[in-house]
Amino acid sequence: MSYFKRVRKVLKEYLLIITGSLITAAAINVFLVPYKIAPGGVSGIATVIYYLSGGRLTVGFIMLALNIPLFLAGFKFIGKRFAIRTFFSTLFLSLAIDTGEPLTRYFVKHYLTSPDRSAATPDMLLYSLFGGFLMGAGLGIVFKSGATTGGTDLAARITHHFIPGFTMGQILLFIDTSVIIFAAAAFRSFLLALYAIVTLFISSKVIDALLEGVNFAKAIYIISDRSDEISDKILKDLDRGVTALHGTGMYTGRHKKVLLCVLHRGQLPALKEIVKSVDEKAFIILTDIREVLGEGFKTYE
Repeated sequence: MSYFKRVRKVLKEYLLIITGSLITAAAINVFLVPYKIAPGGVSGIATVIYYLSGGRLTVGFIMLALNIPLFLAGFKFIGKRFAIRTFFSTLFLSLAIDTGEPLTRYFVKHYLTSPDRSAATPDMLLYSLFGGFLMGAGLGIVFKSGATTGGTDLAARITHHFIPGFTMGQILLFIDTSVIIFAAAAFRSFLLALYAIVTLFISSKVIDALLEGVNFAKAIYIISDRSDEISDKILKDLDRGVTALHGTGMYTGRHKKVLLCVLHRGQLPALKEIVKSVDEKAFIILTDIREVLGEGFKTYE
């Protein structure tokens, strides 16, 4: 890779970190902290400490202070490159939360009220949903850049490094449960804990969607005595590649071709119609695929 391509790649990654951190900060300031919604993580702990301190300690400052031990652990276990990016994202997120708090306070006061600007009971469920969605989107963008925003995000990244069988979202969901319980006890509100769980669930799902892909492709296995005709029509009508796998029916002992085709889900009805028109007795197996790299799909990054 040339020098300019490396520089462009690094700049793109840091731009993603900044973008993700800003989105996360907006979620925390607008939808979560003002309503005592603490959906786990260092941000949840910081929310509790912020209210216990009477607002004397800012949320961003608390998060930065709590992140220091985890940052040191991340530097030791993950590596220098990852630690540098995480330090940048952690610092930037804390600054974004504290510097953006006056602006978001104005936004909450003037735009998250009833249409006539009168006092209104907050729609906590709606704030939980939007807060979780925005926070998950922000964290997912940061994760894709090769960093975290610190806190349990960093703990999840370290855990994922050693136990890759669990997704980042699942690890976060497990770790952050204890933080929600702590927040529920501190605020003496079981209802707030339920809203926090909703936020955490939405956030974890959005993170997984961003990291693993949301545009599902379909893998199709077709077993038919007329596999050659079916493959010809798929190649011609759908312009999709087909691979013939060699299989053996264990009951009959007959050798058959098993066709494998990967396509966009929007092409699925057309493929079914092709198979039906050639062989109504064909056996079809459909599976979801999170991500496909290669010609006709996403390019390698």
